[in-house]
Amino acid sequence: MTNLEITVGLEVHAQLATQTKLFCRCECTFGAPQNTQVCPVCLGHPGVLPVLNRKAVDYGIQAALALDMEIHPSSKFDRKNYFYPDLPKGYQISQFDEPIATKGKIALSAAREIRIHRLHLEEDAGKNIHDRGPFGLVDFNRAGTPLAEIVSEPDIESAEEAKAYLTELKNRLRWVGAGDCDMEKGNLRVDVNISLAPKGKRATGTRAEIKNVNSFSSVVSAIQYEEKRQKKILEAGESVVLETRTWDEATQTTRTMRSKEEADDYRYFPEPDLPRLEIDPEHIASLRQNLPESPTEIRLRWENELKLSEKDTLMLTSERAIALFFESAIERGIPPNEASKWIQNGVLARVAPTELMDSELTPDFLAEVLRLLDGRKINRQGAGALLDAAANGDSSGPENLLESLGLELQDDATELDAACDRAIENMPSAAQDVREGKEKAVGALMGLVMKESGGRADPAIVRQLLLTKLQG
Repeated sequence: MTNLEITVGLEVHAQLATQTKLFCRCECTFGAPQNTQVCPVCLGHPGVLPVLNRKAVDYGIQAALALDMEIHPSSKFDRKNYFYPDLPKGYQISQFDEPIATKGKIALSAAREIRIHRLHLEEDAGKNIHDRGPFGLVDFNRAGTPLAEIVSEPDIESAEEAKAYLTELKNRLRWVGAGDCDMEKGNLRVDVNISLAPKGKRATGTRAEIKNVNSFSSVVSAIQYEEKRQKKILEAGESVVLETRTWDEATQTTRTMRSKEEADDYRYFPEPDLPRLEIDPEHIASLRQNLPESPTEIRLRWENELKLSEKDTLMLTSERAIALFFESAIERGIPPNEASKWIQNGVLARVAPTELMDSELTPDFLAEVLRLLDGRKINRQGAGALLDAAANGDSSGPENLLESLGLELQDDATELDAACDRAIENMPSAAQDVREGKEKAVGALMGLVMKESGGRADPAIVRQLLLTKLQG
């Protein structure tokens, strides 16, 4: 059975960007002391009633709109019954047969798209803690936080496609502000469903589900490992077992957790304490109208109007904060390709995308630095020093920093002339190479002059001086 092909479907759990939980007013702050963001509702005390968080519904709708999904004005919540220590009620309030949205898609290229089966709202469970000695502990701070579960169709055909799909999905959710998708905080988690079957019979194999994979690189590794594991089983003439597995980062392997549950095992029934979720179509239309321009639309516009490369537009739309920074930069007169280059190699090398909006390294600051560079007040080294200062929180402004850091280019002809003479005297071999027409050797001489000037000499002037002295 060497002609096997892989089928992958992904279930993504994205925490929505609300301040409070899905059915109570407890906060969702990351890093709070354990079991301090809890109340009788999210702890499942008898007699309490859930109250739906309207903002969570709006974020769920925005997420669905960003994924080109059909929003259902009428949906309902259900009880998903199972016992686990971090599930205080003994059931999870989720959506089963009538989710809030269905039938979406993500285009990976002009010729390839991954369909999305459904998006539904649900509450998160708590967190089991197993590193405190012989006892297992539970932190219920996460219990009840709002999630959008986004389930793809089994359209993914490789680990690389899975990563591309997840990258675009994360970008779209962050783009519309539905969630921060910070995997280090557990705000985006992935369940991977994978099966193998003979070529031409995709999605007919017995699948294994790998639960709660918490990084894109781990998703890739888990798929690659599981593909090899299942292939080995099938080629030995054995059958893959329908089961739930977990990814072990330390050993880079999957291992069995439990047999795979199906819908009947959860005993779904309509949540009796919540009415149906009815959404005014005009409200959906309003949310749609207020969505920002999509990354795909922006890429096409920039490629057509600004003549940027596809590679550059993909990078500049990888985060909405980067796209906004770029558009602000070109509004301030920076040519598009130059703005793209300086943002990618200068700004983002110093400031994380999530910190751009609060940084002193603003589009105005970048534009002023480039004006100083074009006016030969500073060189590229000086420009980098100015960007470093702003990235580190200095709010003095480029002109003041230019003076206080002593970055203004040295233009005293007498001093530069003497420095060039000293360089020629100290590096006679390089000087002779230049005399013989080997102009690449002038770089070594320039380096010596630049070092002596503390980087403040104008490289163009230094180069011309040296060539004039050595070649006439």
